[in-house]
Amino acid sequence: MKYVDEYRGAAEARAFAAAIRRRVTRPWTVMEICGGQTHAIMQHGLDQLLPPEVTLVYGPGCPVCVTPVELIDRAIAIARRPGVILASFGDMLRVPGSEADLFAVKSAGADVRMVYSPLDAVKLAAKHPDREVVFFAVGFETTAPANAMAVWQASRQNLRNFSILAAHVLVPPAMEAILASPANRVQAFLAAGHVCAIMGYREYEPIAARHRVPIVVTGFEPLDLLQGIHMAVRALEAGRHGVENQYARAVTRDGNAPAQRLLREVFEPCDRKWRGIGEIPASGLRLRPEYAAFDAEQRFAVGHLSAAESPLCFAGEVLQGLRKPPDCPAFGRECTPEHPLGAPMVSSEGACAAYYRYGRSS
Repeated sequence: MKYVDEYRGAAEARAFAAAIRRRVTRPWTVMEICGGQTHAIMQHGLDQLLPPEVTLVYGPGCPVCVTPVELIDRAIAIARRPGVILASFGDMLRVPGSEADLFAVKSAGADVRMVYSPLDAVKLAAKHPDREVVFFAVGFETTAPANAMAVWQASRQNLRNFSILAAHVLVPPAMEAILASPANRVQAFLAAGHVCAIMGYREYEPIAARHRVPIVVTGFEPLDLLQGIHMAVRALEAGRHGVENQYARAVTRDGNAPAQRLLREVFEPCDRKWRGIGEIPASGLRLRPEYAAFDAEQRFAVGHLSAAESPLCFAGEVLQGLRKPPDCPAFGRECTPEHPLGAPMVSSEGACAAYYRYGRSS
């Protein structure tokens, strides 16, 4: 398949791995931000091609994984209301809240529907004017423009029965939080290519300069990832910091200007709690006052609901690159994809799910 096969060549992958081995002279720890990158690394065995000096750790770039328990509980509370249709992407339906997940609520009679786009939820609101339709808006900067478009369209169509439960998070503040932690071990980042396709990479440049780390915008195919790792190791060995763009076929420095304008019109930054990590200042998006009528948290008065994480779940440490999934005593025992304790075992981008699926024990 064009634009896929040419980035999966075995000979080219071996050549990149050999180049990394020749380049490296001491241990380095590199974090791939995106869970999609983690799954690609596991699926294609790229970590097994690397020299022992290069350690990959898995970051907080899985939006389902970092959605806190209390937001799941708020979605469940809304879904249980009579006259409500709660729409969500499929991954969110199995993420555990404090007592249940959305699938369990659906099986008990709530009208919970899986959709493939937030615009599907807008269509539901137009089709069912006698029902409240709530879209569970989860994601990073990649999915936020589509959710902003859903709110913008609902506003233009005067769909007063539509709202969103906003759970958006932003990548740069999370990177800042990781680098500022006393326990940090990350020395370079592979930035998520699809986030940068929207936002560009200007906002990463101050982070690289302030913390003196290399950041490489990287794609998702095997050769993308190996080239990104090679670029990061090359910068580390040379003592250089800054931002490089491996994913130039999809990413520019300035990103997608129309998508950014729509984001700024509908959303504004806010403090956000991350599952297993805690609150990170200015790391989320909420609706601007002009669009507050579409805020499900206010409409259904569920903002007071809070919940604690399972004490058995190490998700926060995994998402900060401090531990790997098999380090968790519950991994593969109390916590499996069928009975997850935390979101990283549920999501198609979750690090724990990747380790479980591909049978990795280290």
